[in-house]
Amino acid sequence: MGRSRYKILDEDYPYFITSSVAGKLPLFTDQNMATIIVDGFKFLIQKRNIQIYAYVIMPNHIHLIAEGKHVAKHISSFKSFTARMIIDFLVNKRRAHELNILRSAKPIHKRDREYQVWSEGFHPKEISSDKMMEQKIAYIHYNPVKAGLVFDEPDWQYSSARCYAGKPTDLPLTFFGAR
Repeated sequence: MGRSRYKILDEDYPYFITSSVAGKLPLFTDQNMATIIVDGFKFLIQKRNIQIYAYVIMPNHIHLIAEGKHVAKHISSFKSFTARMIIDFLVNKRRAHELNILRSAKPIHKRDREYQVWSEGFHPKEISSDKMMEQKIAYIHYNPVKAGLVFDEPDWQYSSARCYAGKPTDLPLTFFGAR
């Protein structure tokens, strides 16, 4: 989790999590890189028993609601793994512009890497009531509309709004409330 002051204190609650790309680089406008994130979510669900209630992959950040044992450790591993996959993709495709931005976004104290894909930490916020859960899911689903990327929430390809609207998906979410 890096040097983040944000901590998960009680694993019996779901958490609203935000993580941003270093340098605000819009990496996830590339379908290949967005797919890396979706595959990472699948891994968290299927292999690490993390429940994901809602998510959105925006061009330069992600939001999700997740719950499970050792969720902080698993989110940290998710970020490390997806960062490695993204860097490998960018290197293989010779995408020097993005690599230069990620190189310059790396903090000086990070001597174990050449690039920084994710900003440090992941800003968890405990969800302690059904009302708060509903508010956070609505916020996540409305994010692409607010950003002007789509007119209707389920139209955004990388959002659980599609799942909540009954559209097919291969991401096994844990649904909250009626759908």
